[in-house]
Amino acid sequence: MTVEVLIHGRDFNVSPRLKEYVEKKLSKLDRYLPIITDARVDLSELKNARAAADRHVAQVTIQSRGMVLRAEERKDDIYAAVDAVLDKIHRQIERYKGKHWKGAGNRAGADSLAAEQAPVELPEIETDGSVVRRKRFSLTPMSESEALDQMRLVSHENFFVFYNAETNRVNVLYHRQDGDFGLIDPEIG
Repeated sequence: MTVEVLIHGRDFNVSPRLKEYVEKKLSKLDRYLPIITDARVDLSELKNARAAADRHVAQVTIQSRGMVLRAEERKDDIYAAVDAVLDKIHRQIERYKGKHWKGAGNRAGADSLAAEQAPVELPEIETDGSVVRRKRFSLTPMSESEALDQMRLVSHENFFVFYNAETNRVNVLYHRQDGDFGLIDPEIG
């Protein structure tokens, strides 16, 4: 496999046997999607999981020409979690290929899905909390319709941050309570 695979254990020791198992399973993905540029596997064990069946977590993130596919599974065994998450990624690859290689779809932009809405006033939240997790990712220029597809592919249910190729600005696509989508297009004032 020519894809760079990064296996990371969070509070979890990744044994050489497990690492070999994951790499062997990931090597089969390029048969389904040959344009994978890199893959990241995060493995962890939750000591205080609510159920024993959710103790081991496997998360896979694949990048392919600017598109990101991500899936997560929780099982009672780390090998079962890896198998389940790779099955889920395989289904996402098939869905991605179906949308982008088999047909053009209706090419409807997110602007047609998200009508202009008046700003919603949110209740003021008082918190003494702090930032407990930071996430870094590269932004690939894409259209609003591509961002909507990407949001669905990575299973983000609430929002998706992307670089809008048409406006050359960072935008946020979000899922509204009424089932539609909204688009935040900030301007520096």
